[in-house]
Order: sequence, then C-alpha cells, then structure tokens
Amino acid sequence: MASEGASGRLLVFGDSLSFHGPSGPCAADEARLWPNVAAAALGGTADLVAGFGWTARDLWWALTGDPRVWSELRRVDAVVIAVGSMDPLPSPLPTYLRTGLRYLRPPWLRRAVRRAYLAAQPRLAVALRGRPVALPRKLTIHYLDRSVYALRVLRPELPIVAVLPSVHRAPSYGGVYAERDATAAAIAAWGDRVGVPLLDLAAVVGEHVLGGRGNPDGMHWGWEGHADVGKAMAALVGPLLAASGAGGR
Repeated sequence: MASEGASGRLLVFGDSLSFHGPSGPCAADEARLWPNVAAAALGGTADLVAGFGWTARDLWWALTGDPRVWSELRRVDAVVIAVGSMDPLPSPLPTYLRTGLRYLRPPWLRRAVRRAYLAAQPRLAVALRGRPVALPRKLTIHYLDRSVYALRVLRPELPIVAVLPSVHRAPSYGGVYAERDATAAAIAAWGDRVGVPLLDLAAVVGEHVLGGRGNPDGMHWGWEGHADVGKAMAALVGPLLAASGAGGR
C-alpha cells in the first residue's frame, strides 16, 4: 500500500463485499481487497468503514454517528459509497427482528432461533418471491440523498462516487434477488440527478460471481473479482481526483 501522505486517499463506505474474500472476512488492510487495490492504483490509501449487511441506512448512521468518520472527512481526497447491494436482498423478517437475534438470551435459545431462521430464510425468500427486502428502494434513495447532501455541505469540492448493486447466486437466499434490477434502476436515476458517477458492480463481477469463481457462498468475490472492481473503481475515481486537484498534491 502507498504511503500515508500519498494523493488519492479514499474513504470507502461499504458492506461485506468490501472486506470479504474467497474464504471469509479479512482485515481492512488486506492488500487484495478492492478498496486497497483501487487506492494503490491511484497512488494512495483507503480507509474502510463497513459492516456485514450494511445498507444505505447504515451509511447514513456511520456519517452521523461515527467520530472516526468525522475526522477522516477532513483528510480524504474522495468518498466511495459502496453500499446498495444488500438493500434489495430478501429479508423475510423485519430488519430490527433479524438483527435483534444476537441479543436473545440465554445462549442456547439464541443459537436455536438463529439456526431455525437460517434454515427457513432460503425457503421464505423463494416462497415470498424476494419480498420484503432489507431496505426498500425508496429508503435506499432517501439515505443516499441525505448522505451526499451532508458530504457536500461539509466538503463541497470532494469527489463522490457510488455503485450499482452486485449480483449473487447464494443458496442462503434461495438464489433470489428479485428486486435487484428495480433498485439498480432507482440508484442509476438518482446518480444522474445528483451528479454522482456510478460503478456497475454487476457489469464488472457478474460473470465472476454467477460463473462460480467467487466465494462458495455465492455472494462474495474471489481475489479476481476484487482486482477487477479495484481497477474499475480507480478508473472511475482517477479523473475526478485530477479535476479536483488532489492527484497533483
């Protein structure tokens, strides 16, 4: 990775696609993860703020509730909003109930309920045709909108890019992703409206994922996929850095 003082320092907001490799989650400084591949290609570094299952709502919560983000925003050269792939995933239980399973006590009850839910999830995803989703697309756009507005208030000159959702073949969701295309269309229209360039993840890693060359879970990517996304992201961000003057520092 490039030195701390290099240009092209990225602040990346992501879901597990930003830190999950071919065999499981990795530390944020793993050089083969796509944020680090992109930053290295730009001669800089990447600061990753991410979590499992993060949606556009988690992006907003990180912006407004994480003091580390507040400090990093003063120093970065560009922001990459890499959430949105988890928003249209089937979520048979409301998010507050699904995420609340971890708080069940005693431990044996938590494990039993979690096993039952994970066993039922793919069947329910198929039976309910992919609905409800983790975050309805109206709310996805709402939180993307609020986040970009806030970033532009704080740093009007800061380049911002985002992504269109990836694809999956995950047995854990019954292979269902019925709302993906509608969510992608809504994000594309939003990006055009607010002037945020978008990287189409499905176009970059679709064959990699659907061809079975990614993580065996059918959701996450192998190192080939991370390399391809990192290079594509660098190609998208590079001209924006040059236009803003960051590339010449």
